[in-house]
Amino acid sequence: MLEGDFKIMCTVMRSGEKVFTGGEDGSRYCSKKTDDASGNSPGKDCGRTMGMCKLKCILRGMDMKTCLFLLMLVPFCFLGVYMNRVNISYLLRPFWELPPKPFHEILHYYYENVSMDNLCKLHGWSIREYPRRVFDAVLFNNEVDMLKLRWKELDPCVSEFILLESNSTFSGLPKPMVFSSVRDRFKFVEPRLTYGQVPGRFKKGEDPFVEEAYQRLALDYLIKQAGIQDDDLLIMSDVDEIPSRHTMDLLRWCDGMPPILHLRLRNYLYSFEFLLDNNSWRASVHIYASGKTRYAHLRQSNDILADAGWHCSFCFRHISEFIFKMKAYSHVDRVRFSHYLNPKRIQRVICHGDDLFNLLPEAHTFREMIGKMGPIPHSYSGVYLPAYLLQNADEYKFLLPGNCLRHGD
Repeated sequence: MLEGDFKIMCTVMRSGEKVFTGGEDGSRYCSKKTDDASGNSPGKDCGRTMGMCKLKCILRGMDMKTCLFLLMLVPFCFLGVYMNRVNISYLLRPFWELPPKPFHEILHYYYENVSMDNLCKLHGWSIREYPRRVFDAVLFNNEVDMLKLRWKELDPCVSEFILLESNSTFSGLPKPMVFSSVRDRFKFVEPRLTYGQVPGRFKKGEDPFVEEAYQRLALDYLIKQAGIQDDDLLIMSDVDEIPSRHTMDLLRWCDGMPPILHLRLRNYLYSFEFLLDNNSWRASVHIYASGKTRYAHLRQSNDILADAGWHCSFCFRHISEFIFKMKAYSHVDRVRFSHYLNPKRIQRVICHGDDLFNLLPEAHTFREMIGKMGPIPHSYSGVYLPAYLLQNADEYKFLLPGNCLRHGD
């Protein structure tokens, strides 16, 4: 089509001579009447404009700049959706996932001067003639400080400590055997320690949860090697999910607890300065049963004991430890941009109580989601924290309120 003809055609369209408006009802389509009004047949016009006539019919008169803009916008939209897929999933979660079934909450009573007999009765249980043996089993990555706090807290009531580590992270990255290099720091548990190593599978592109399940299965075998027997208690939790000492004393001395009991823990982030909520529930205690008990980190019961300890997630001494875990654990897909691993950014996030991955809160209702948005409020309470932490406050100062600065290496 000649440039002059195209300008004439545009003028006709803008003058309202029904080039794109057909009948009297105002419906839009390319009719023969419209084509006749321009003095050309439909086939001739569309051929001369290289298909622009049909395109303009579809886009209802959009000009060329608008079309080019849309063509450039669509790929960016797809890219934006892909890069923010996790946030979009969290945003839409109230639509696609129902809230989990509520737990049966078991009231938790404790005071240091109350006898164990009375504490058992308060829970509706009875005291035993002798306590059950307790086995504490964990998968270890690089949480040296949290492991020390955990084992010092549980030391008086645990019969056997079990630790398994691998030369592979859940995400398939190679890692050193960290515990074997710092084992001399844990001499206080050495006589009661069952330590094992499992080689990584290093399968590229595999879901990190597959490697995690493989390592938890290996931990099952290690628990059996440690000599566990029926009616012993087995703690199933991550290193940073720490049952309190008095909780485990209660469970080992009392008869009547459910065979599988989840522990509701105070949920902290970065240190004991940022109390996120009281909804950490994955830690559990099992009355061991041969052939039935399997090590897992998911919901296995409807019963939960209130206020039973602490979960301190991403509570590291060094910035490098934050970076390593962000790249290593099962939710590695949350690291959407490389600048998330910038040490200065991580330090700023830690001190502000923001989210390391810049994600929306995980919630099943919009009200809950909105309530959790923004930085976590600072806590000014150091009451009811692990005893060894307070007894060695100078060594673990970075975990106490008001001490957010971390070491660079």
